[in-house]
Amino acid sequence: MEISRRSIINSGEKNSHAEKERGKMLLDTRNRPLRDLRISVTDQCNLRCRYCMPKEIFDDHFPFLQGEDLLSFEEIEAITAACIERADVKKLRITGGEPLLRKNLTDLIARLSRYTEIEDIAMTTNGILLPKHAEDLKQAGLKRVSVSLDSLDDDRFQSITGRSMRVKHVLNGIEAAQKAGLSVKVNMVVKKGMNEEDVLPMAEYFRGTDIVLRYIEYMDVGNANGWKLDHVLTKKEIIESLQKQFPLEQADPSQPGETADRFKYKDGSGEIGVISSVSDAFCHSCNRARLTADGQLLTCLFASKGTDLRSVVRNEPETLSDVLESVWKKRDDNYSEERLKATGPSKKLEMHRVGG
Repeated sequence: MEISRRSIINSGEKNSHAEKERGKMLLDTRNRPLRDLRISVTDQCNLRCRYCMPKEIFDDHFPFLQGEDLLSFEEIEAITAACIERADVKKLRITGGEPLLRKNLTDLIARLSRYTEIEDIAMTTNGILLPKHAEDLKQAGLKRVSVSLDSLDDDRFQSITGRSMRVKHVLNGIEAAQKAGLSVKVNMVVKKGMNEEDVLPMAEYFRGTDIVLRYIEYMDVGNANGWKLDHVLTKKEIIESLQKQFPLEQADPSQPGETADRFKYKDGSGEIGVISSVSDAFCHSCNRARLTADGQLLTCLFASKGTDLRSVVRNEPETLSDVLESVWKKRDDNYSEERLKATGPSKKLEMHRVGG
């Protein structure tokens, strides 16, 4: 099976209507629109996953953001409104850290859901706090959750997360989200030597459900996780492993700029996705910006710095739209396409700061 992302050309990119609409978009130097804003509401988390926040570094004394360092909900709303006005943003994703650690998060969801231009509000979470909050999140306007789960084996789960919680705590969160009427996807980061033996069991567990499982190649976000290329289980390897037990066929993207390559089970029992920023980069279609909890606007997941919108929204809010336009028009990021050409180490912001 041919599984190269470049072999799939989005039909939406080809038709004349899309080309006409493109003329209305705010485009970067590579003609990529801004359609998706990912908003981190905290850099804190209740887990210490090895590939994100290893506990040896992020201990009880780690200086997380506090108080005035964080954007208020009013400031987040103002920045979001500017993105809608100037860039015609259509999708929002709430991230962290663990976003459910931010107090009164439903208030922010309710604020953002009032904007009729926004077609989708989603959240990335480890799921542990969903039983407490899922119903309120749905009522506030949240539509979807992506839940992180990297193993169904308790011992490996605890080893990966650096905590004593069990897999059932995440599964309970998934169940609560479904009961509340939220659409659910499950994200599994796959790393050689960590959990590659869980690729098939995870597929088997979620087949035949309404839950889409997405495998994520282990990425070099930040510098704390000790990333090495030979730790990456590639999309090709993941699909080949699955094909031996569950025949798959590649499916078309559901929308322009989608991060995951989609594959459907040939027996009709659902689908899986693979996010492959290492082995098959999708920089050419990336339409996402990220807002950190302290107000830095990042134009790439692998950014080393951002644009300080916190100062703008607090001191010169009337210039927000112009600043946003200026930043996006200059954007030329394509880190994943250039990763293997790098000649030396690059200092990048850590994942807990960047957001998912």
